[in-house]
Amino acid sequence: MQYVSLDDRTLRAAADADPKGFLSGLRRPTLIDEIQRVPDLLLEIKGIVDTDRSPGQFLLTGSANILTAPKIKDALTGRAEYLTLWPLAQAEIAAARANFVDAAFAGAFPHVTGAPVGRAAFAGLAASGGYPEARLREPDRRRVWFRDYIRSVVDRDLRDISDATKLDQIPRLLRLIASQAANLWVPSSVGSKLKLDSKTVASYTQLLETLFIVRRVRAWAPGIGSREIQHEKIYVTDTGLMAHLVGADEERIRRDDQVTGRILENFVAMEIMRLADASAAQPRQYHYRQESGRDEVDVVLENDTGELVAFEVKASATVVPSDYRALEKLRQARGSDFRAGAVFFTGPGTVPLGDRLWALPISALWS
Repeated sequence: MQYVSLDDRTLRAAADADPKGFLSGLRRPTLIDEIQRVPDLLLEIKGIVDTDRSPGQFLLTGSANILTAPKIKDALTGRAEYLTLWPLAQAEIAAARANFVDAAFAGAFPHVTGAPVGRAAFAGLAASGGYPEARLREPDRRRVWFRDYIRSVVDRDLRDISDATKLDQIPRLLRLIASQAANLWVPSSVGSKLKLDSKTVASYTQLLETLFIVRRVRAWAPGIGSREIQHEKIYVTDTGLMAHLVGADEERIRRDDQVTGRILENFVAMEIMRLADASAAQPRQYHYRQESGRDEVDVVLENDTGELVAFEVKASATVVPSDYRALEKLRQARGSDFRAGAVFFTGPGTVPLGDRLWALPISALWS
């Protein structure tokens, strides 16, 4: 393939000035990197593909989701396949052979023994995160990488995809999101803290989601239509970045109860998101919260046939009945559609908890 990066100022200027002429001068197949920097190229690529339907002519990569970027009116609908490259999953780093999510829908959780016990089971992995460059650095150098990454997001990537003003408020918003990650997301409440209109908060949050930095997860409910009126939860897609934003290193994740549970739930939910995205089941991810607030389930996955698997996340090394009571109620309510449920904990091995329920060490996600 010919490789073209639109980070190159000369190439970007040429593509922006004459998109059609620029593409005509490329040898196909070609890889165009950072495609969101010249969105007009997509309309010309659409014309080329409509004329010649040969597959694989273009491989387009970028640091923004072109399907949701506001500046991009037409994103090759029906003419392209899309692959989301999240930060590395622990299963990728460990070269796991099986996909945990597919195993969960088959009711076949891994039987883990001898896993690390306590917060050491996840603290170092959560602090390192999944960005390839950041995770290989020592903590001090990783901190610098995350700092510069946030700067580049605001100074370059956001300006590429948006005409929004007050982008200097984005770092403050991102830090607040990190401090509330794995919680319900209410833009009006956040807006009052930042002295921003709730619509502005919602718009900026969408921009951060377009750049794959945050992820909102809808609420699950038995009635499909009712899901749209439930509060979403919000997560930072990389827990290493989240830890940096809240000022937590590996040692603080281990000892500070104010950050431990939130970082662990964010870590597990985003690992499951990566695995679900790469699974054969291709389920949708939700959280569940009873209207009264008495019962909550951290992660609910639902496939196209309506089958569910559900997960709770606990930072303790033991599991007691109250930890999985909501899973039992969900199992009873959904009957045979409830395929399996598990409580992730920091104990040493897999423990059966009853019909279709287990306690799983965190490392079951990549064992």
